[in-house]
Amino acid sequence: MPSAPSVPQTPRWDVHRLPRAQGKTVLVTGGNAGIGYFVAEQLAGTGATVVLGSRDGAKAEAAIASIVSRVPGADVRRVPLDLADPASLGASVDALGLDRLDAVVHNAGVALDHPPRRATRDGHELMFATNHLGHFALTHHLAPLLAATPGSRVVTTGSFAAKSERLDLDDLHSTHDYQPKRAYARSKLAQMLFALELDRRLRAAGSTTLSVLVHPGGALDSLTPSRPPFHVRTTGTRLGHLPLRLVVQGKDSAAWPAVRAVLDPGVRGGQMLGPRAFGLRGAPRTEPLWGHLTDTTAAARLWAESRDLTGTDPMSTTPAKAVPRRTGPETPGMPAWP
Repeated sequence: MPSAPSVPQTPRWDVHRLPRAQGKTVLVTGGNAGIGYFVAEQLAGTGATVVLGSRDGAKAEAAIASIVSRVPGADVRRVPLDLADPASLGASVDALGLDRLDAVVHNAGVALDHPPRRATRDGHELMFATNHLGHFALTHHLAPLLAATPGSRVVTTGSFAAKSERLDLDDLHSTHDYQPKRAYARSKLAQMLFALELDRRLRAAGSTTLSVLVHPGGALDSLTPSRPPFHVRTTGTRLGHLPLRLVVQGKDSAAWPAVRAVLDPGVRGGQMLGPRAFGLRGAPRTEPLWGHLTDTTAAARLWAESRDLTGTDPMSTTPAKAVPRRTGPETPGMPAWP
């Protein structure tokens, strides 16, 4: 009796033995610090060309120096990127000097802990504008480069903070009862809904570009290895917080889901990757979407609102419409993001 044909087995993903990625180019927003830095460092170790998108050129240069000191021969560059200013993003993409892009990791973000509410020059609440609207508009400008690369990927970093939050689609800018932590969680939820809606639209259009959602779980500076000059962990801090490793992890480990989303050939569009242990720590795995992330009506409405607010559409390769700057009447006197 003939034996059944063998089924190819997908290799187990090993965070310490990443596949080689020579010839690939990846843009990491906010790659100069935090989780984004470790995403960039780990990708550079695979031979990929990594571009750090950052508002602060000095910090980006420090990050590049750190990566090169740990990854001899690393090809790491930087490009000016201010997600709070959508009108500047076209020039930033032009500055890349690329005709194709294998992946972008939407990682940069702003988290404010205390009032007052802050607004961008366009009058948009700062966290919603930077974390969501900026990446929405950036995806539009990157669309031709991604479309030119078969199997390219848009990797969006969400947050566990969004798991218990709901969007207020009638107050996306948190003009009523502003609470910083809630506004942050809602901005991350908006990113997550965008990532999933983007993949639905890509699939409907027959695109080979994948939109993948990740979240880093719980990540603490005190559990993160030192990367001077922008992060130095003392021995006392490390030992004092060591018991927390049972629950959460450092930012180096929190980078693993995004790195896998970029590199793993088995990853599919519309999936969410997060840490294995309770969604808070450990090796990355595919996990079920949280219930409210499957709300396609809310996602479609958010897409329409984001398109109107930015004058861009990530599914369009036509030039962005100019959206006049304004100072929102709902936030008089609020400082603009520099």
